[in-house]
Amino acid sequence: MELPITLVRMKSADHLIRPARAAEPEPPPAPEGLRERKKRLTREAIFAAADRLFAARGFENVTVAEIADAANVSVKTLFTYVSAKQELLFRGQPTVLDAVVRAVANRRLGQTPLVAAAQALLAAVDERDGNLSLDGFQAMISSGPAARSLARARWEETETRLAEVLLAEVPAAQACSPAVRAARRLTAAQIMVLVRTVTSEEVADLITKSADSDQTRREALKNWIRDAAGRLARGLQSAPR
Repeated sequence: MELPITLVRMKSADHLIRPARAAEPEPPPAPEGLRERKKRLTREAIFAAADRLFAARGFENVTVAEIADAANVSVKTLFTYVSAKQELLFRGQPTVLDAVVRAVANRRLGQTPLVAAAQALLAAVDERDGNLSLDGFQAMISSGPAARSLARARWEETETRLAEVLLAEVPAAQACSPAVRAARRLTAAQIMVLVRTVTSEEVADLITKSADSDQTRREALKNWIRDAAGRLARGLQSAPR
C-alpha cells in the first residue's frame, strides 16, 4: 500500500531530526557582599517599622524617632536612607493598591478588570496584615493633610500602573493607537474611582453608622463594594439623585 506523500517525506526525514539542545543555565547572580546585605536589611527594617506604625497609629501620629527605635537604628542612620519622613509612607511593604494592580494583572480569562479590582478590595476587608488591609490603608491616609497629599500621589501612580497593565494585554500593533490607550486609561480611572471612594471618609462614616460590631461593619463594607462596583459597571445609571 502506498503511503501519502506527506508521510513518506516525514519518514524519509527522520534521520535529519536532532534532539533540541538544552538551554544553557543562566550564570548565578554575584554573591551579595556583607556591606550590601547589611544595608539592604537595615533599609527593609526601617520601612517595615514605618509601615507597622503608620498602619497602627496613622502617619501624623508617628515620629521619626519612634520609627528609628522600632527599626533598632539611630535617627541619623534612618536619614541616610530617606531625606524626609514622607518618603517612608507607602514605600515599604505592599499595600492594598499593589494588591489591586496584581489582581487586575492576574485576573482569569473573561473577568473584567473592575471585577478583579473589586475582589481584591473585598479580600482586603478581611486582611489581617495592616499593610494590606483596607483598615490599615484608611488609617494612614486619614491621619492628616500630609498623608492625604501623599495618598493622592499614590492614587495617580496606581492609575498609571493599571493603565500600563491593561495596555500590555493589547497586541503590539494596536498598543500605539490613541483610541486604545485612551480606553485603557479610562478603565484604569474607573477602577481608581472605586478604590478612592471605598477609602474615603464618607464611606467610612456610612459604614461605621450602619454597623454595631466589627463583623457587621466588615459585611456592610463588602456589600458597599459589591454595590459600588456594579453601579460603576453599569455606568452609574442607578445612582440616586
